[in-house]
Amino acid sequence: MPTLRSITLGALLLGTAAPAPLAAQVTVNPTGVNVASQGATTVFLTFGGLGADFVAAEALWCGALVDARPDIGLRCDPATLFGRLPLRFDLARPSGTGALTDIMTIPPSVARRAYQAAAAGERADFFYVRRFTSRSGARDVYVAVTCRLTGGGATSPLSLVDVRLAFDVETPVLALDPAEPTPAWFADIAYTGTGRLQGRWEVVRPGEELPSDEDLLTEASLPLEQRGQQRRYTQLERFNVFLPPTGRLRLPGPDPDRLPRQVDGAYLVLLRIEATDDRDSQSSLTAVAAGDGVVASGAVAGFPMPTLRYMVGSGASAPEAPVAHTITLLGPNEGAAPAGSAWSFVWRAVPLAARYRLEVAKADGTPVYEALIAASVAAYRPPPFLAARTGAGELRWRVRALDAAGRDIARSSWRAITLTPQ
Repeated sequence: MPTLRSITLGALLLGTAAPAPLAAQVTVNPTGVNVASQGATTVFLTFGGLGADFVAAEALWCGALVDARPDIGLRCDPATLFGRLPLRFDLARPSGTGALTDIMTIPPSVARRAYQAAAAGERADFFYVRRFTSRSGARDVYVAVTCRLTGGGATSPLSLVDVRLAFDVETPVLALDPAEPTPAWFADIAYTGTGRLQGRWEVVRPGEELPSDEDLLTEASLPLEQRGQQRRYTQLERFNVFLPPTGRLRLPGPDPDRLPRQVDGAYLVLLRIEATDDRDSQSSLTAVAAGDGVVASGAVAGFPMPTLRYMVGSGASAPEAPVAHTITLLGPNEGAAPAGSAWSFVWRAVPLAARYRLEVAKADGTPVYEALIAASVAAYRPPPFLAARTGAGELRWRVRALDAAGRDIARSSWRAITLTPQ
């Protein structure tokens, strides 16, 4: 007797009088992937057969599927929901011929719930389900991808799940004098899978246009048509290293003497990650009738790469120059201890801001996390790993508003909070 897993979209339509509509042809590749059972995993997916009528809606993870009638396909059983793709991780965008590129980032909380269900006797896999809605009023379509729990090593997609950049000194902002030696720097990378990590180190000089969030994504996180269009800056050095299936790497930066510092001002060091042809990180355009061949997606990530900042010359003596305006923080309150995943950093919007920078540091000033936020959003929901990274104890956070040139136009004061690892 066929199981629920073996029921296809076409089989659900048998016995109906009308022919199967175009919506029933929506497909995905790959249809199943190996994911880490004890952490995050990111996977590059291609949905085909959408045409011009269907657009992506929400995406859910669950432990079982049920018939989606009167809609088409198999949807999540509401009794087995594990989570929903956060909006900040939703990088779905049109690609190919009537297709959609989707970057599925599985949070650790979802993997943990799936693992707990498997340990309790349920199946050792779960499902990622995307719903597609029609602009013309046709029935919704549900398409599922099977996620198989593994150790996250070999046979899992090569994906970056956490990246931290830091100089080898204890300072929030490195201030350099042109005559002083430059300390070394590195990137601490957490990943799934195994394969080659290749890319380059670049530096943004004072006065150059700052990179956007799209520029800071890894190449494998972009649709095939957008690769090669990211803004380029002065290259410092290339790298090409093998990642064993251990999940952790410290990538050293180039010779520190290569950092430019001829002009006073603020510089940004960028980690640019290129796509690699890893056999477990491919999506077939042919399989979903969205084009020819496959899309290499080794080193995919669901978030922009962090940047490393340093100051030179006159800016070095006063990296915290006074600003004319103060940002009002709205939450969490001073001394609060937010828990769970349903809370956010919130502040009052600042006119003329091009973007915001959220900074989280330990009580002694050691930075532990930062994020760039679009000017249209005056809030930020932290990733699930923030509490695990910072550990127990008091932290402090603040927000800076930046103009188009990356200069501070407003800044909040520091506010203390306490996070508890789950």
